[in-house]
Amino acid sequence: MKLTRIIILCTAIAVLLAVLLTIGGCKKKPAIERAPIKVGAILAVSGGASFLGAPEAKTLEMIAEEINAEGGINGHKIELIIKDSQGSSEKAISFAKQLIEEEGVLAIIGPSTSGESMSIKNICEDAKTILLSCAAAETIVNPVAKYVFKTPQKDSYAVISIFKTMKKLGISTIGVVVGNTGFGKGGKDQLEKYAPEYGIDIVISEVYDRAATDLTGVLTKIKAKDVQALVNWSIVPAQSIVAKNMKQIGMDIPLFQSHGFGNIKYVEAAGKAAEGIIFPCGRLLVADVLPDGHPQKAVLSKYKNDYETKYNEDASTFGGHAYDAFMILVEAVKKAGIEKENVRDAIENMSGFVGTGGIFNFSPGDHNGLDLDSFEILTVKEGKFVLY
Repeated sequence: MKLTRIIILCTAIAVLLAVLLTIGGCKKKPAIERAPIKVGAILAVSGGASFLGAPEAKTLEMIAEEINAEGGINGHKIELIIKDSQGSSEKAISFAKQLIEEEGVLAIIGPSTSGESMSIKNICEDAKTILLSCAAAETIVNPVAKYVFKTPQKDSYAVISIFKTMKKLGISTIGVVVGNTGFGKGGKDQLEKYAPEYGIDIVISEVYDRAATDLTGVLTKIKAKDVQALVNWSIVPAQSIVAKNMKQIGMDIPLFQSHGFGNIKYVEAAGKAAEGIIFPCGRLLVADVLPDGHPQKAVLSKYKNDYETKYNEDASTFGGHAYDAFMILVEAVKKAGIEKENVRDAIENMSGFVGTGGIFNFSPGDHNGLDLDSFEILTVKEGKFVLY
């Protein structure tokens, strides 16, 4: 009798333990914490090129915050590491080495300027680290380097867009002024290359210091040549200075700027002298007037609205370049995972990606991925950017 009771008691304990184990097994296991994805960025957040780098940095921070709030990419949060180069190639080189060797980043977004991008191109290539430049010079991706890509449209397409507009206006003789930067040199080369093809005679071409605060002397020299139009190819501060100095000396001819003019702050700095400036640009600045069926409309409108709501300032094409770079990287990681070589391959073979700069179709022979149709010709009217 006593033995029977013991057996019954042991059986009951065994059943109870089995039930408890079953209940415990049904509890949801804690999610595995996946390693973060380190993304570096080298941007001119401050200094003379801050009109480029500041909106780029804000854009990256906004996107990273949004993606992380949604759980990251395939469960991996983004660890964004932004370095302020202040537009200095020397600092860009130092930061690139730091991000690659010490931080072990998957990719670097930026730099903001062409000179900086060229200064770290080989560093990234040798280290087999993906570079998604936010600068415009065509030499960044021509010749193609395996790990180097860029999101702004090509210099050559900007030049062709300008020359086509000039032909429609009956302009055949022009003056050219460029800043002594990588971007300025790249633009000058392309202007001189395509001018004969479009029947344009570059009567005079001048290079000025990027830090110049008065270009009256250079412009007076060009005015004496009696050209029909002037092309300025530079970054700040000259984009505004050229316009103001032209007005001051009564140089009443059309001023064409490069695709680097796409920030309303340049217009504000030039004041009334900016009126009538003509330049090629992506569609972000005129997103509101695009037809609803335009393939870029939704992307442009969302980015513009998100940025302007968060930061209470106008979106610029430069922030758009950073947006495109980051989202291209995100799309590649979604498809290929976090292994660097697979991500690189996914970018190089990406097609039909809708960004702010256009619709990207990369290939082994094209690490920019945009065509001539990515540009619109814009002008300044009553202090605003409008379609020309």
